[in-house]
Amino acid sequence: MRLTVLDRGHRLPARMFFGFTELVSRVPMSDVPKALLYRPDFFGAVFLDLTAKAMRGPSFWTAGEREYLARATSERLRCPFCAVTHTELIELAGDPSPLRPELVAALAFLDDLTPTDLPRDAAVGALDVSFVFQVVNRLANTFGFQLRPGQLKSGTRSLHRFGYRFPRFLTGPGEGAVAEIRRAVLDAPAHTPSELRRAAAAGDAWGTFAATVREASHHITDDDIARLGQDHTEDEIFEVTVAAAVGAALDHYDTGRKILGG
Repeated sequence: MRLTVLDRGHRLPARMFFGFTELVSRVPMSDVPKALLYRPDFFGAVFLDLTAKAMRGPSFWTAGEREYLARATSERLRCPFCAVTHTELIELAGDPSPLRPELVAALAFLDDLTPTDLPRDAAVGALDVSFVFQVVNRLANTFGFQLRPGQLKSGTRSLHRFGYRFPRFLTGPGEGAVAEIRRAVLDAPAHTPSELRRAAAAGDAWGTFAATVREASHHITDDDIARLGQDHTEDEIFEVTVAAAVGAALDHYDTGRKILGG
C-alpha cells in the first residue's frame, strides 16, 4: 500500500491476528483489514460494526442483493479492487439475477437520488450499503489496495463466512451508525485538528487532494502520496483521506435520507 503504517503500523493484537491468519491460510493479509484495523479507535471500530450490520444484518435485501449493490457502487466509483471482490462475493452469497424490480429501482435510486417508490426500509438499507462502499472504494483507490495471489478467494470466503465481522479484541468497542462515524472521524480528538478534517470532508484541504479523493479517487497516484509525505506524517495523510472519503459518502447518504423524508 501507499502508506507504510497501513502495512506495518498496527497494534500487537492486530499483528498477531494477521500473522496467525497468514500462517493458517498461507495467503498474505488483505489490504482491506489492514486499513480498517489500523487505529480502530479513530475509525475502524464503528465503521466495521456498521459494515457488518449493513451487509449481513436484518434487511429487506438478501446477502446476494447487498453484494450486488456493493459492486454497483464500486463500478460507479471506478474501484477495480472492490468491483472484483464483490463479483466473487455475489457468487458466494447468491447471485440475485434475474434482478427483482425492487433491486433495479434501488440501483436507479442510488445513481440519481431522485424520489423512489421503494419501501422505506429497502431504500434505507440500500443507502447503508452504498455509504459503506463509497468510503471503502475511495480508500482502496487512494491507498492503492492490491489483490495478491490467493487473496480473492481466501478473503471473500472469510468475509462471507464471518458476516463481515472481526473479533472485538481487534476493534475494541464501537457501535456502528452513520452518526457515530460522522462524530468519530470529523469531531473526535486525533492527530489532525477537527477543522482540517471537516474541511477535507467538504473537499477543501491540502490543495486539490481532498477534492480528488471525493470526486475522482481513482486518479490518485503513488507520486501524489509521496508528495504529501514531504510535508505531512502518514497518520495525518490517513486521517485526511478518511475524512474526505467519509465526507463524500455522507453527502450522498444525507441527500438520500432527505429524499426519503428523514
